[in-house]
Amino acid sequence: MPRAGSLVALMARAVGLAVALAPVASVGGVRMPEAAPDDFVRFIVPGHEREMDSLRSLYWLHYRPAGPLIPLWDEWMPNATLWPARTADGALGAMRSRWVEALAGRTINAEGYVNTHQHDGPAHAEGWPFPRWMEAGGVGWHFRGTGVPGYDAPLATPEKWKPTGARGGEVNERGWVVDLTEAGASLQTPPFEMPARNGPWLRLNWWAEGLGRANCCVEWTTREKPEFGPDRRFYFAPAGSDGHDVAHMPMGGAGGKMETVRAETRTMIPVHRAPGWTGVITGLRIRFDNPAEGRVVIKSFHTACDTRHSINNPNFVRGVCDTFAWSRDLSFLRDQIGRVRSAMRFTMREFDTRKRNCMYTTWPGHEGRSGVRRTPEGGKRIVPGEGIGSNYWDLLPFGGEDALATIYYYDAVLDLATLEEQISAHPEWGVATGADAYDPADLRAHAKAVRAYGTKRFWNEKTGRFGTVDLDGAMHDYGWTFLNNEAVVYGFATDRQARSIRDWISGRRTVAGDTSTGADIFHWRFGPRASTLRNLDYYFWAWSNPEGIPWGYQVQDGGAVLGWSYHDLMCRLRVDGPDDAWKRLREILGWFDETQADGGYRAYYARDHARGTMQGANVAGGLGIDNEFFESVLVPQVMLYGFMGLEPTAEGLRLRPRLPSAWPELRITRVHLHDQVLDLTARADGTITITADKSPDLPLVIDLPEGAWRTDAPGAVVEGRRVTLRTISGPVTLKPAR
Repeated sequence: MPRAGSLVALMARAVGLAVALAPVASVGGVRMPEAAPDDFVRFIVPGHEREMDSLRSLYWLHYRPAGPLIPLWDEWMPNATLWPARTADGALGAMRSRWVEALAGRTINAEGYVNTHQHDGPAHAEGWPFPRWMEAGGVGWHFRGTGVPGYDAPLATPEKWKPTGARGGEVNERGWVVDLTEAGASLQTPPFEMPARNGPWLRLNWWAEGLGRANCCVEWTTREKPEFGPDRRFYFAPAGSDGHDVAHMPMGGAGGKMETVRAETRTMIPVHRAPGWTGVITGLRIRFDNPAEGRVVIKSFHTACDTRHSINNPNFVRGVCDTFAWSRDLSFLRDQIGRVRSAMRFTMREFDTRKRNCMYTTWPGHEGRSGVRRTPEGGKRIVPGEGIGSNYWDLLPFGGEDALATIYYYDAVLDLATLEEQISAHPEWGVATGADAYDPADLRAHAKAVRAYGTKRFWNEKTGRFGTVDLDGAMHDYGWTFLNNEAVVYGFATDRQARSIRDWISGRRTVAGDTSTGADIFHWRFGPRASTLRNLDYYFWAWSNPEGIPWGYQVQDGGAVLGWSYHDLMCRLRVDGPDDAWKRLREILGWFDETQADGGYRAYYARDHARGTMQGANVAGGLGIDNEFFESVLVPQVMLYGFMGLEPTAEGLRLRPRLPSAWPELRITRVHLHDQVLDLTARADGTITITADKSPDLPLVIDLPEGAWRTDAPGAVVEGRRVTLRTISGPVTLKPAR
């Protein structure tokens, strides 16, 4: 198993995809990032021009390779990439079009699950490409490989397979060709022995002709029942003759654009749901139920771990809501609303959220238990199939009563409630309502119940922070700063909990037993360690020697990810105020300037490994900054969503500026909202100024901070803190009424 730090890094290392950041220029022999173009956004704070220039450079550096990826990023990346009003990409709104295409292209299966959309691998076809069946003690036969380096099993031959009513032929470029010479043909695998737990799914990659509407099935034998029988059978749909389109999101390939390829049918068979899938499995037989002669081509047939991500559906819902809020693309909303509702219903049903008030994950291997167990003698017991990752943090067994997934679910429920309210308030949009629409009030009540349960269930009173809980009821808490910061940012944590979290991560409060405390939590300078307690025991089973890597040199064990500094900044802003957040941002920018002056991130860390080691570009390490760590583009968003306090809405925008005391004003340029390009200025005296490139097609509604407001804008309607602009002919100034 390759060593890696994040879920995406493992993939990139195996595939060999090194995603470059923006082009660089050489000045005096020092490589410097390409200057941002004139049509890129600017952050303007009088008296702090140097810091704002650095922040713009950081944004541009990470914006260049960013864009739609896979559902893993659907919550974070739209809000970071949709708002810059660039024209050099071909037309204003080019990034918006890419997001619409990507989200509309998300495959949702018949049950309502949003596929992971990653490259192929010998695992679940709708999930992440590892863990592979080989590491899980499964069985499989690959007559042709995946074509993805690092994700192939040894090739097999048809020898010892047993065709009945069929004739095995050559192994061609697709796979093993089998002619079905009689009705009701079947193929039987060579004998083997495998605990049923090691292969909860079967995967058949194939093409077929002549099966029509056949009731295909797989049967199995066990030690106790060595003959095939109807009590050990699972049915599945036949393959089409031409395969199907499979969407791939290469990590940075094609500039992050979605690509589709024509591929074989990838049939997933959930045999773990069958009561007879138990004990030791000793043989498999595929029955095709063909009515007459036909042909199949078997590319591969193997067991599979359940490598699906529980966060895909909530992230898809959030991504669609965010994309609509920024674009107000009604065609997109009409096309996607049914899929959004279906995705939410799958989540509620599959994870029993209405009853449990949390994401209750029972998928095989996702029960939240570690795959590395300590024996009474102090040794290790490895449990194959246990501790499979459910999200970005692929080595960690989030699952069972999953705290991180529950926070994302909570946020998605609130997003959908807002969207359903908007749809109900605007019947002229022509967006479907009817029986499948959600009641916004019911969603908000449910979200309240989820928060009430989660803030008790996941809260560790001993440490004063959130952990996660497995299906045995055991709490796991390794000081995960990402979990806790996001709990605050998404409004999940209570005020008391937010203060406790902030005091711990800031170093003002020491948690007894933690490996990292005080200032050392920010040892890596650009952000907090991902965890503050050394983790030697809580991993998926194939990561069984964490002590072989020094503390902090593995992203998920004391390392750090630049992108998650955004949540740290937003948490600081919410709890400790804008001055504290600005102080931290200046420290990040000082680090950034130092790395760039030293030739860029990789040159900086290569010069001295005591500074840390970078993950990515086929190299494992403790710091996630560039290459496949696309979320680094989040850091500058603290200016728009934090200090400016902007939230896009279907009718306009909500503004809640919170400026540091050292700032006389903050101006952000080229904000692409709906059909306009806006410049926004918030001043220390509370005044807000908005300029636009044109008058809005529909009235622009601005929701301002509490209190009464006034404006001299022609035709403006002021109702308390709500200002409606029907025309914008010049700068519009909004002032608190004194």
